[in-house]
Amino acid sequence: MEYGIKRLDDLPVSLRLISEVHAILMEGVRGEQAAPGEFRHRQNWIGPTGCTLKDATFVPPPVPEMNEALDQLEKFLHKDKDLPPLVELALVHYQFEAIHPFLDGNGRIGRLLIILFLCQRGILNKPLLYLSAFFERHRREYYQYLLDVSQQGAWRQWLEFFLQAVVEQSGDAVGRARRLLDLHRDYYQMSIAKRLAPMAGQLVELVFMRPVLNARVVQECLKVTYPGAQKSINTLVDQGILAEITGGKRNKAYAAREILAILEEETPY
Repeated sequence: MEYGIKRLDDLPVSLRLISEVHAILMEGVRGEQAAPGEFRHRQNWIGPTGCTLKDATFVPPPVPEMNEALDQLEKFLHKDKDLPPLVELALVHYQFEAIHPFLDGNGRIGRLLIILFLCQRGILNKPLLYLSAFFERHRREYYQYLLDVSQQGAWRQWLEFFLQAVVEQSGDAVGRARRLLDLHRDYYQMSIAKRLAPMAGQLVELVFMRPVLNARVVQECLKVTYPGAQKSINTLVDQGILAEITGGKRNKAYAAREILAILEEETPY
């Protein structure tokens, strides 16, 4: 995601960008042997683990038709349209998932495509909309709505489902952002009230960007000595902002648990 967003400075959302992001995504993870960064050269299918092509729930287009569909998808992305951008995005996401152009990683790339699209269009300036959580909570409905478009042309139902995902996850993102801002204010006021050293105050700012870190990370980010970095960490540990999470004597790592709790809590929907 970080690579893709930075790449948008030079390259719009396109087949080239999608393949570049796929190559990075598949490094060292499941599917890394499945042609990272390359659109598939053989048939794939979707269904229960171990199923054959005959028993598949959904069969994406064969390679020649896949290439034609990818060409049409890219043209659609670059064409001026009289469509609300979120509706356009719902169409793009469905079409990518239906084409299923990679041997593995299609779902992950399809969800990354949502963020890249929104950032390119200037609708988001940070990747704050996490639709994957909604799709995971409603996994069965998500797959069924996609399948219904392919089998029955049920576009309206898919569009309503996708837009509901945007509504809920936008509200969730705003709520988390407000709680993080409140926590940031509390930490800032505490650092003033207790007259923490300036370096410790800088570390308070850093933990909101890097809620899990170690002394080496602090040293590099704040441009301080290693002992100075460790001293600032110890100060925030004493204040209850950071907690050591490895339990070892060396290579210690620390987490800002209150920040992580806000980021990781279940969405109340």
